[in-house]
Amino acid sequence: MAKKQRQQSGGTPATVALTAAGVDFTVHSYDHDPGHPSYGEEAAEAMGVSPDRVFKTLVADVDGALTVAVVPVAGSLDLKALASAVGGKRASMADPTLAERTTGYVRGGISPLGQRKKLPTVLDASATNHATICVSAGRRGLEVELSPTALATLTAAVLSPIARG
Repeated sequence: MAKKQRQQSGGTPATVALTAAGVDFTVHSYDHDPGHPSYGEEAAEAMGVSPDRVFKTLVADVDGALTVAVVPVAGSLDLKALASAVGGKRASMADPTLAERTTGYVRGGISPLGQRKKLPTVLDASATNHATICVSAGRRGLEVELSPTALATLTAAVLSPIARG
């Protein structure tokens, strides 16, 4: 992996947080196609990275509390598993407008890092099968590659099998 990327003043909250934490990471940018049906699959294709190494950030409501789920773009979120991972009973996808307002990011560009409000986070356990994974760097067309351990540490994430298929 390339050495830590130093961000100029134009960095996103996610890259600023990574730089401040002294974490090694690589930024990947690509031209976002607004017509692509899946932000995550588009990122994997554009970067030439396997979809099981590119993770999407989803915001769910677990028993009335917003919770971040980070799962491979190759799969989907198991809401029951997410609720269980945080000691909850029921989970549903959060209202997209509320997710954007709470995280400070737009849909398709929500990063698990540098969110406006720190939310409980669950990282799918499959992340540990890879030396590095990619997650949104805070805007569409921008991904950050880092170790799953660094991501889990910075977000205080619980590691749990929350992805399906």
